[in-house]
Amino acid sequence: MQTSDEITLLVQRWSAGDRDALDKLLPGIYVELRRLARIQLGRQQGHDTLQATALVNDVLLKLIDRDAPQALESRTHLYNTAAKMMRQMLVDRARSAAAEKNGGGWLRDEFTRALELPIPEQTRLPELDAALTELAALEPRMAQVVELRYFIGLSVAEVAAMLELEERTVYRDWAAARAWLKDRLSD
Repeated sequence: MQTSDEITLLVQRWSAGDRDALDKLLPGIYVELRRLARIQLGRQQGHDTLQATALVNDVLLKLIDRDAPQALESRTHLYNTAAKMMRQMLVDRARSAAAEKNGGGWLRDEFTRALELPIPEQTRLPELDAALTELAALEPRMAQVVELRYFIGLSVAEVAAMLELEERTVYRDWAAARAWLKDRLSD
């Protein structure tokens, strides 16, 4: 078991580029990092499938695989850095799970039906983007209406206010753009 001073010395040598110091450091800090990982996992809900060992391994890989090791000054600095990395990994994992729960796996047909767009289910966004670019060259305002409605989700009233147009003008542009896109994307 390494003392705090020995770990600090090894951390400093590793930060200075000594790879042998890293080999001597890892066995001494692994147990402590696992303890930190268990604490972090215990504080967070929804990570029942993640084990402390996996979290520690991910942190160690991030610490080791950097091009230039961060200037770690001491044992405390190393553990604080590792704890922050663990927390960030858990936050990222939770965000990813929440995004998936809240529509990360949405289906195109449900989305286009909800927006009343004439876009076939198999439409790929690059094709839609090309069609909108073409529409913008012909009718810039119509393309802008589609962008605001489709990509941002604004209502007709909100688009009208934003573009300083009458609502009936936005309805006309919207209807014309939908027909044009339907024709363009049906090929």
